[in-house]
Amino acid sequence: MKWRGRRGSSNIEDRRGMGAAGAGGVGVVGMLMVLAVGYFFGVDITPIMRELDQGQPGQGAPLTQADQEYGEFVSVVLADTEEVWAPVLRDQAGIDYADPTLVLFRGAVQSACGGASSAMGPFYCPGDRRVYLDTDFFDMMAERMGAGGDFAAAYVIAHEVGHHVQNLTGTLGRVNSLRGRISERDSNALSVLTELQADCYAGIWARHAQDRFGTLEAGDLEEAMRAAAAVGDDALQASAGRTPMPDSFTHGSAAQRQEWLMRGFRSGRMEQCDTFAAAGL
Repeated sequence: MKWRGRRGSSNIEDRRGMGAAGAGGVGVVGMLMVLAVGYFFGVDITPIMRELDQGQPGQGAPLTQADQEYGEFVSVVLADTEEVWAPVLRDQAGIDYADPTLVLFRGAVQSACGGASSAMGPFYCPGDRRVYLDTDFFDMMAERMGAGGDFAAAYVIAHEVGHHVQNLTGTLGRVNSLRGRISERDSNALSVLTELQADCYAGIWARHAQDRFGTLEAGDLEEAMRAAAAVGDDALQASAGRTPMPDSFTHGSAAQRQEWLMRGFRSGRMEQCDTFAAAGL
């Protein structure tokens, strides 16, 4: 992927030097213990996270050269999404694009959507219009999922920005409202459609980034396809030693994620990413 020497985005909030995202000195391990208690016992830990976040920030480890390079890379990819989506959203949906902020963190983080750990992977919070990313996830993709490469990492960022686009178009709000009124099985199916559309939007970004900036190099699309397959629900469940259960899928199978990523890339059109209509909704 050709990204060096290009404009970086100013919409980056780097919290990696704050330890556990301003966790009041409890550190990453302590923060993860708090998160585990909330998960396993069904306790709302938001007040605890808020108090920790308001404490004196812990001193994080200094950023390594690799950390700094990841920061530069993420900044350039985010800038590309800004330059692509501003005209695409205006021309194809009649909506003005508002840039999201991307938060870099280590270990754990507090967002308007509550507390989260890096084990959850990258995520988008519609409440504060921020993408949250621990760049260690890129290393895990390469070392444990066989999905390394800079364009694979760019796909991950573009997918989360795709959720921001859904937020701007109102899709995310409608989906989240509906999910609270339907069965768990139907809610999971709706989540899959939402995630696949974000994959398709990532493909749109890749297509227009190539057309405008000549971003792609040999093998880049294959990197993105491997990444899409690696984060498919069936692949993740199988790697955890479980039999894939489609009713429990929340992001889509490996084949589905690859299909919708390429649909967006080939068309470059938002109307080709209507996963909900394709499912008869």
